[in-house]
Amino acid sequence: MVSAFLDVHLCLSLGNKGSFRLCRRSEAGISQDGITDQQSPRRLIGWRPSQHLGRHLAKETHTLDQGKKKASMSLIENCRSVTKDDIVIPDSSAVQQHKLPPLVSALKASAEENAASFHFPGHNRGRAAPSSLTQLIGVRPFLHDLPELPELDNLFAPEGPILDAQKEAAKLFGAFETWFLVGGSTCGIHAAVMATCSPGETLILPRNCHISATSAMVLSGALPKYISPAYNFDWDIAGGITPSQVEKAIKELEMEGQKAAAVFVTSPTYHGICSDVGSISQLCHSHEIPVIVDEAHGAHLGFHPQLPRSALHQGADLAVQSTHKVLCSLTQSSMLHVSGNLVDRERICRCLQNLQSTSPSYLLLASLDATRAQISENPKNIFNKAIELAVEVKTRINKIRELSVLDLPSFSDFPAIDPLRITIGVWQLGLSGFEADEILYRKYGVVSELTGTRSITFAFNLGTCREHVDRLISGLEHLPETFLPIQRIEDRVDDGCGAPFDGITMSLSPRDAFFASKRKVSVKDSLGKTCGELICPYPPGIPLLIPGEVITERAMAYLLQVRSKGIVVSGAADPSLSTIVVCKP
Repeated sequence: MVSAFLDVHLCLSLGNKGSFRLCRRSEAGISQDGITDQQSPRRLIGWRPSQHLGRHLAKETHTLDQGKKKASMSLIENCRSVTKDDIVIPDSSAVQQHKLPPLVSALKASAEENAASFHFPGHNRGRAAPSSLTQLIGVRPFLHDLPELPELDNLFAPEGPILDAQKEAAKLFGAFETWFLVGGSTCGIHAAVMATCSPGETLILPRNCHISATSAMVLSGALPKYISPAYNFDWDIAGGITPSQVEKAIKELEMEGQKAAAVFVTSPTYHGICSDVGSISQLCHSHEIPVIVDEAHGAHLGFHPQLPRSALHQGADLAVQSTHKVLCSLTQSSMLHVSGNLVDRERICRCLQNLQSTSPSYLLLASLDATRAQISENPKNIFNKAIELAVEVKTRINKIRELSVLDLPSFSDFPAIDPLRITIGVWQLGLSGFEADEILYRKYGVVSELTGTRSITFAFNLGTCREHVDRLISGLEHLPETFLPIQRIEDRVDDGCGAPFDGITMSLSPRDAFFASKRKVSVKDSLGKTCGELICPYPPGIPLLIPGEVITERAMAYLLQVRSKGIVVSGAADPSLSTIVVCKP
């Protein structure tokens, strides 16, 4: 079968020339029949379509009429005609008309030197780069993969281009100070918690926080006081936390003669649900408690009238952003922002010095600087196209029977949902999100951001284009045509077994549980015992079992349910989940 699915590969260059070209994917793509050459699932390790789903896929493929084939192929063919108008990044001639960002400029100048290199890394400015990788990405990334040379500044004691780049970022995002991160937002969350919480102090945080918040408590020795997030059972999705919940947690600690060292908020969530960070910040500041916001999914917030306000502009003291998610830096690059005077900036620096690599990638650092410059060129309008496409998609999906779009009425206690994060419920079709995701990928080449037991989530960004939107809509329109009758015959998706975060009790701190002696027991025997491992479905990276928690029947039932639906579960010593690691008494 002839693959017809084309990728746009940008040949990255930090030098004088920039280009892009169309390259044929070597992986399985879309065939002329509209089906991928490779039939096995590709993203969920161990995921297999059920026999029931497989029969319907086979039957549907066999009976697909020629008109639908042509329509499907026309959508795929559109991907061949990608033009510069579809690329948000300016072409090389436009770049030359503007001054390069400070760190990008320094990296460019250093790479262009005719240097006799007797320093790391060992590929020696690309001269010894592995051919298998240069065939894929070329030699230029290696040419710019330089160490901490004097002219490139020092990440831990910046005085030159890194300092200038971080100052420009702080100005754009509204921070008092900004630090570039090469260890992702995980590193930033670790630093934020360690900078505010000492061993034995209490951190108020939502139970659906990212796994990095849990590991931050292991590192810092902080004690958690969890808030159960809002939960929608129809969607099987957790939301954010409310100011009243935070106030209740603060008062409960005060009644025990304690004060929270910090309050941790996840906003927006993976599904785009935003908490009222402004009211939470105002409440916490009245108690002189700093607010940390995991804004990994919200680096773009505030850059369009229809986007919610950013955490910093709502009074947060620390905000951690994954600049690589909706914005355009390289994967693993993030930023940590500080505002106000409740957090010691020198302590943040010490934490980052302990957490960040002493050999940071200048490609990652320069990509943060370049992304900041990209947004700065047109901060008020750069997201116009992405917002327009997202609004259009929601309107069109709402016309498709048996599909639902996650919107504020589902989480009415919260001020906003990110319009660039679209979550679609498929449970009325008798499909799980995993099954619907597999169909969209195999037949339409649509790759989602997140799948759940009852929904699929799609992330829109600056690179979202009309062709991909049309293919997504065609795939979604196709689902009810094929799978609506199934739901009437067989209920394929079980009702949720309850919010997995309810009824949580802690018997050990995360740090004590992490270092405690442990043993393996059966799932049945684990109930009521202290969990000794962090078990986390990924995505979204929210732990279901945390070291130190008492294992409940509800949490274990939910864990086994999501695993049966095909989601990857990480962290368990026994991948089959036949046994669970618990702490010895």
